[in-house]
Amino acid sequence: MKYDVALFDLDGTLVDSVYDLYIAINLTLSDLAFPIVSQSLVESWVGNGVETLVMRALSGDMQISVHLDEALSNKAITLFYQHYEQQVGEYSVLYQHVETGLSALRGMPKALITNKARIFTEKLLDKLSLTSHFEVIVCGDDMAKKPSPEPLLFACNKLNVEPCKAIMIGDSKSDILAAHAAKIDVIALNYGYNQGEKLSDFNPQYLCDNFLDIIPTLTQR
Repeated sequence: MKYDVALFDLDGTLVDSVYDLYIAINLTLSDLAFPIVSQSLVESWVGNGVETLVMRALSGDMQISVHLDEALSNKAITLFYQHYEQQVGEYSVLYQHVETGLSALRGMPKALITNKARIFTEKLLDKLSLTSHFEVIVCGDDMAKKPSPEPLLFACNKLNVEPCKAIMIGDSKSDILAAHAAKIDVIALNYGYNQGEKLSDFNPQYLCDNFLDIIPTLTQR
């Protein structure tokens, strides 16, 4: 086959987890007497890790305020972790056809590469019965986050495969830029958390609208 291994993003690619994040963010903001925010805003802020998400919520904007107090940010991040640990996986669901698609790819080694912290990632994977699909799991607190190529190259090394024989599947600019930097082909999925950006602008090798659309690419010879 053209590709020997598949590297998957988590949130926005396999799992729609935004409602859990939305609840945890608003509990955090309420604790700090900050105005709560809409689910659509939270969805637009997802994709760059928890710390960035929390600081965007405190700023009320995608652009983090330069006037944001560091002590406040740290307190908010701690509160968010507490709320999200209780919340993670409660309302998260697999996107359509993910279970079918991963089962169809059972013979292909797979890695999960997420900017989410390990404590939350493992809990979410267990709740949704996804853990067994992945030989390698790389989380946001293991090393540099995407768009750094480091976690993708680490996964390739752990799977004993050259980057040119791997393919990344994700839903955001960070996934595409990380793959490009690692010299790894990438499939961009249009249905996830793309922060309002047109993924085709970042020149992924493949662009798909449905999870099952990735199967022919991953199994081509």
